[in-house]
Amino acid sequence: MSADDAVRLLDSLTAAEVEFSLSGGWAVDALLHEQTREHTDLDLFLPAADLAKLVTALARHGIDRIAPRPDTRPWNFVLHDGSHLQVDLHLYEPLPNGALHYGPATENFSFPAEALTGQGEISGRQFRCETPTWSVRWHTGYPPRPADHHDVPLLCDRFNIARPEAFR
Repeated sequence: MSADDAVRLLDSLTAAEVEFSLSGGWAVDALLHEQTREHTDLDLFLPAADLAKLVTALARHGIDRIAPRPDTRPWNFVLHDGSHLQVDLHLYEPLPNGALHYGPATENFSFPAEALTGQGEISGRQFRCETPTWSVRWHTGYPPRPADHHDVPLLCDRFNIARPEAFR
């Protein structure tokens, strides 16, 4: 997915008043204010309540199919256009205490809303994204992929964050 594709989709979501935060590889590059690698998708956190607005906005770009993946969950799934545009969605629900619930209702996994208050830039455009600290944190807890070995050191070096064990 090119930077132009990402910005075009994000502009559509903004126009549709979808509340979103960049996550994943594009969040890393947005935080760094430069594209450092190729991206196969666009990861987004958004409130579950905004899903209908998001689906309508993305359908205008032909992104109207759920990608069949073994890790698909009701709160995390990929929409695509059948060609080259993929959007990996991470749905959360705000809690009364201000935290954000992510995952199944039967599990108590939440994170602070502040985790999604980072500011980044793609092609000179400002977008909200996960903070550098949370971006690094979310790259742990699973065996790192090559893209993770690329992204995490860049974030740690730029923002003076201690490298997690798997990235030393």
